[in-house]
Amino acid sequence: MQKPELLAPAGSYQKAKIAFLYGADAIYCGTSSLSLRTRADMENEDLINTIKYAHEIGKKVYVTLNIFAFDDKYQEIIEMAKILEKIKPDGIIVADGGVLEVIKQYAPSIPIHVSTQANIVSMHTANFWYKNGAKRMILGRELNKKQIKYIMENKPNDMEIEIFVHGAICFSYSGRCFLSDFLSGRSANLGECSQSCRWSYNLYAEEKNNLGEFMPIETNEYGTSIFSSKDLCLINEIPEIIEMGIDSLKIEGRLKTEYYIASVINTYRSAIDDYIKDPKNYDGSKYLKELEKVRTRGLTTFYFNDKNNKDIQEYGGRQYNEQYEYGGKIIKYNSDKTVIEIKNKLKVGDELELLIPYKLEPLVFKIEKLWDINTKEEINSISPGIKGQQVLINIPIKCENGWILRRKK
Repeated sequence: MQKPELLAPAGSYQKAKIAFLYGADAIYCGTSSLSLRTRADMENEDLINTIKYAHEIGKKVYVTLNIFAFDDKYQEIIEMAKILEKIKPDGIIVADGGVLEVIKQYAPSIPIHVSTQANIVSMHTANFWYKNGAKRMILGRELNKKQIKYIMENKPNDMEIEIFVHGAICFSYSGRCFLSDFLSGRSANLGECSQSCRWSYNLYAEEKNNLGEFMPIETNEYGTSIFSSKDLCLINEIPEIIEMGIDSLKIEGRLKTEYYIASVINTYRSAIDDYIKDPKNYDGSKYLKELEKVRTRGLTTFYFNDKNNKDIQEYGGRQYNEQYEYGGKIIKYNSDKTVIEIKNKLKVGDELELLIPYKLEPLVFKIEKLWDINTKEEINSISPGIKGQQVLINIPIKCENGWILRRKK
């Protein structure tokens, strides 16, 4: 049985380190202007450091150059390709045929991965990219498991297949959307999506004999999120996915927090390892319970099990978790007073969960005491008034720098 690669998002160097700490085999990241997440904090120096760090610990880095580029972008793409040829990431993710040709010419030693933006939904399309020099195909989320299995059974042996298993879904075809550009002048296909599909809208009815008179359709105080989708979650389908022989399982979310990355990667790491070790006793419900603690929208299997699945829309525009939030991150462990960077208000009596890498169940404990980072005096509570706000707290077990704390609301 082949163990698939667990591929995590990394919008920054620090997020990459968190992803690796919690079990990612590889991460994908982009430059600040040539990927579909231009708001991610990954400048060239960060990219170099990420690749160097990953290779030192035996991990991989894939770099996204998956914009659909106009001609005035190609000189920048050429220069970036030259840089990538020198710093040697483990793959370059592209969606545009023109960009692929540039990579073949200026970064010939780097494997090419074809983005989900390229809408690979057939063996014929996968073969087209393969014949044009691509090594890995990132399949469109529009495929169901029968269609994926057909591709796996008919592809060339050295063609790699990657699929998304968790994260946000775009309602347009594999993310090729023009709604953001139309409404806000920010093109999703150039990495500037304003997520217009997540906005709440007011709806009006116009009676055909009274044109121009619009009557509001009542929903709630926030309008209605008619375009917003639930998030993909294939944790229960991990056995089928592994049995298919998929090469890489991808988590969406380069703009997500370190807390989100740690929670989701740790859960899928445990699920994959547990199934490989004991396939007969795989129980997806215990992993789903952990994912429920970090989700901010409803979860759906999208089209994986059923192309007629209608349970994919998030009408309420939900963007938060009612029970849990990011508590903080371990900065420096001490047996009595550990330094943590706080992310939300903490107070004595709060219940925290320490996320332990490679262990599904977190350590649950209550805050008994807090100490001011500067005066060392006891305090009752602390709020994140400044960036990087720190506090001293007692952690009941030995832990490592970078471990994440979850707070129960």
